[in-house]
Amino acid sequence: MRMHQMRMRDAWLAAAALTVAAAVPIAQEAPEYGPAKGTLLIVGGGNLTGSGINEKFIELAGGPEKNFVIVPTAGGNRNAQGELIAYDEDKIVAPWVKLGLKHVKMLHTADPKVADTDAFASVLRTANAVWFNGGRQWNIVDSYAGTLTYREFHKVLERGGVIGGSSAGATIQGEYLVRGDTSGPNVMMTAEPTHQEAFKFLRKVAIDQHINTRNRWDDLIPLIQKYPKFLGIGLSEATAIVVTGDRFEVMGAWKVAVHDNTRLYQPWEKPYFVLSPGDVYNMKTRRIEKLGIGARGRGGDGGGH
Repeated sequence: MRMHQMRMRDAWLAAAALTVAAAVPIAQEAPEYGPAKGTLLIVGGGNLTGSGINEKFIELAGGPEKNFVIVPTAGGNRNAQGELIAYDEDKIVAPWVKLGLKHVKMLHTADPKVADTDAFASVLRTANAVWFNGGRQWNIVDSYAGTLTYREFHKVLERGGVIGGSSAGATIQGEYLVRGDTSGPNVMMTAEPTHQEAFKFLRKVAIDQHINTRNRWDDLIPLIQKYPKFLGIGLSEATAIVVTGDRFEVMGAWKVAVHDNTRLYQPWEKPYFVLSPGDVYNMKTRRIEKLGIGARGRGGDGGGH
């Protein structure tokens, strides 16, 4: 009898231990590439009408009633005469208002001292979503790098918000600033020390855009050879990746080129592979986790560098 009681007690203790263990949440490992919270929508440029990408951005933010901030700064801080460019907020937000947004504001300055003030950056503290327009990505760096505004961009993600952008607004989201040279967009790797680092919403990644209509498919090859720590992502027009943690899913019109130097390529192959809409890729494990529906058609070229 005593032996039976001891066995019953041990069985009960073991069951209780399992119950306690099951109740204790397992610590989630922090993402290595994407943000721990929030979502990134990274777009290859072009005309997005009919692609569903803008609508996806609104959905990820929580709907048209949420607070949106549009950053047009990549379009230029100064004109050819060196004069400051004045952006018309109504014109900048108009395409988004047309899509039904109720609370949308423009955020722009050419002066990093202004960007470092609470008065300027405070609009981001209630923002659910931030969108970076296209243009030249180094303008965004000149205005916001190292400022309070830069830190508030990251806090939007920390609150579970979404950051999106197209063309230059895609490249700024990576870690390396592809085509950051002020002389023009044909220089992939600038020698300008202040224009080599992007905003690191997506770490360990170099992002190129407009790869289809501008025939940039191979342009990341020398960059990845020089900086093998980076994963290269080239985006076609009207095509996007939706990033959550270390995974992204392709959506939109066409293709995404992934330059993964840990992958074995045959001598006749180029050192990248191509993903299509619906494909899911894990940047940490470097594995395609799901194959989707494929491309539906080529996106147009809507400008930007």
